[in-house]
Amino acid sequence: MKFSFKNFESSPQLYARIAGILYLVIILMGIGAEALVRNKLFVSGDANATANNIMHADFLWKMGITADLIMHICDLPVMIILYYLLKPVSKKLALLNLSFNLIQTAVLVLNKLNLLAALFFLGDAEYLKSFTPDQLHTLSYLSIKLHDFGFGIGLIFFGFVCLLEGYLIFRSVYFPKTIGVLMSVAGICYLTNSFVLILAPQFSSIALLMPCLLAELSFSLWLIFKGVNLSIWKQKVA
Repeated sequence: MKFSFKNFESSPQLYARIAGILYLVIILMGIGAEALVRNKLFVSGDANATANNIMHADFLWKMGITADLIMHICDLPVMIILYYLLKPVSKKLALLNLSFNLIQTAVLVLNKLNLLAALFFLGDAEYLKSFTPDQLHTLSYLSIKLHDFGFGIGLIFFGFVCLLEGYLIFRSVYFPKTIGVLMSVAGICYLTNSFVLILAPQFSSIALLMPCLLAELSFSLWLIFKGVNLSIWKQKVA
């Protein structure tokens, strides 16, 4: 079926549920890549231990990168559907939100090259033999650290996405105001954590991102099981 606002207008619930399912996939892929792969193999402050872990589980490392890429592929239809869902509230703000989201995704996709570089430095290619094993381990470790900071930079743009979506959801009336508040709080947490990571990395903590998980999970589940309030949606569109 050709995608257009006319088609979307006639079945917003279907598209809302598609967005919700894909959003849930994004959350699961992100948690899996970070918690089950990188946190398992990366040893903070120890380049040699990290390198040994990756070399002995290189396929797991690649699976983590693949999960991240699946997450970013799912980002695209979600952001387009959310643009159409939130467009009746404010077309200009929905478009601004879409723009921030596109930049965020582009930055995070490009950032995956750092994770691939971390793996390349630990290979057995002939051109790597001009470096000592310790040097290669250090280069691999630095690539992973660069990825962490690149991820933080990408989340600055996503922080603004959450703030804008929170405001639009709050104003929409066809979504619960509570979710709008939660998404706005998530935006503040993303921005705070990313700027702390840049300005004072020692104070950066995963705990700052816990409200983000609650907000995004709530939003994705609401899209799946409730969607939009159709009567109010039709009034807004009209």
